[in-house]
Amino acid sequence: MSSGSPSGGDIRLSARVFGVVQGVGFRFWTMGKADELALTGVVKNLADGSVSVVAEGPQEQVRQLLDWLRSENAPGRVERVEEAITDADGSFRDFRAR
Repeated sequence: MSSGSPSGGDIRLSARVFGVVQGVGFRFWTMGKADELALTGVVKNLADGSVSVVAEGPQEQVRQLLDWLRSENAPGRVERVEEAITDADGSFRDFRAR
């Protein structure tokens, strides 16, 4: 689950999404949602069939992305999301799929 949320400033979500999340447009739609929320970061497929999402931005928008990842609106079939919230380090300029 979540670690404690940092106070003030931007935060970083590091999430791993499990389920049927590869080959269903998951990265494309996640990138679109992150762009809509003006977040920076990266989404990529992992060898075990899960998807890694790292997103930085204001707490409210990052939490909206996390809620979306867990919702029925996310493509495929999300079985679970493991996440950690930390302070953002500003290492991203935009949001990309890899």
